[in-house]
Amino acid sequence: MSKHQIKKASGFTIIEVLIVLAIAGLIMLVVFLAVPNLQRSQRNNAYRNEAVSLIGAYNEIASNNNGAVPAASVSSTAGSDAANIKSAANLRNITLLTVEAQAGTTAPTLTSAVFRTGAKCTAANSATTPVGSTRQAALLFMVEIAGGSQVQCQAA
Repeated sequence: MSKHQIKKASGFTIIEVLIVLAIAGLIMLVVFLAVPNLQRSQRNNAYRNEAVSLIGAYNEIASNNNGAVPAASVSSTAGSDAANIKSAANLRNITLLTVEAQAGTTAPTLTSAVFRTGAKCTAANSATTPVGSTRQAALLFMVEIAGGSQVQCQAA
């Protein structure tokens, strides 16, 4: 053997670098696709939690009025039953609450909810509220779905 051996070149080949970049790109793609779904899921959980708070506040107001259902009103009117329910529920996302009779036509949005008195829910994701007993009420609110939003209904 000779004293001077040829030193092997060290480092990465172009192919190895490209493979690593492709794998990193796939990981980034998965993360960027998953994050919006996680955020939407978190917002929907917040909407559902606020709906539960609204139902509790609605029942509390009705109990304080000897079982009488809250009067038709909008929470933007100070001192109204809707304003009292909204205040008692301590909401962050829902900024407007409407209390109306069963035949009402007000539609909920992502930032507003609607109580229909004398009504009941036909399904959890239905906006139809058939006539119920005078003490029944249905809360309509919205959640986000891929490509839009969907009405949710919960009985009070």
